[in-house]
Amino acid sequence: MSNASAIWKKVQRPLAMSVLCGAMLASLSGCVAVVAGGAISGTLAATDRRTFGAQTEDRAIEVKSSVKVNNVGGSAAHVNINSFNRRALLTGEVRDEAMKASIEREIRAIEGVVDVINELEIAGPSSYTSRSSDTIITTKVKASLVDAKDISANSYQVVTERGVVYLQGRVTQREGQIGADIARGVSGVTKVVKVFEYITEEEWKSYQPKSSSTNTQSNQS
Repeated sequence: MSNASAIWKKVQRPLAMSVLCGAMLASLSGCVAVVAGGAISGTLAATDRRTFGAQTEDRAIEVKSSVKVNNVGGSAAHVNINSFNRRALLTGEVRDEAMKASIEREIRAIEGVVDVINELEIAGPSSYTSRSSDTIITTKVKASLVDAKDISANSYQVVTERGVVYLQGRVTQREGQIGADIARGVSGVTKVVKVFEYITEEEWKSYQPKSSSTNTQSNQS
């Protein structure tokens, strides 16, 4: 492991854990908050394997999707939308197949969306207890990813619905398998669904920080 990679692993856990804990508290209290300030958010955004443009589009897709879901389902639907690299993952519960299909059509029509992964269940809205449990599971999975060696936790997006963990991200086949195995080992997880966008090992190398020795040589040349 390069010096730069080693340094990042040392700071990654406190940064990520600050964000994870803050996110869990915000979710359970139902409030919207700036979790850990601009410095941490900027650091995590910079290590995201999506382009900044894709990250911005994903946030816009999620906001637009929430409005459309509310218009279609109202109180009869509990739908979570998580967009990663313009691929929208839909989880939660809806009243019937017609509503499930209608929501998917509305999301697909949003500008910028390249795919929709529809994991909606036909059921009544989940309870507050169930959603709180899912939030805790998500936090535990993310913390376990941070603790793991040879992977970057910020390369994974974790969504939990009724104990089922969905993993998104731009990862190699190797990283995807490691992440899935880690998630399966977390208590409370009933199933792991991989919805990754796979990259090659060569692409993976391009995301790795350059070693300090390489930087020093560059400066001396």
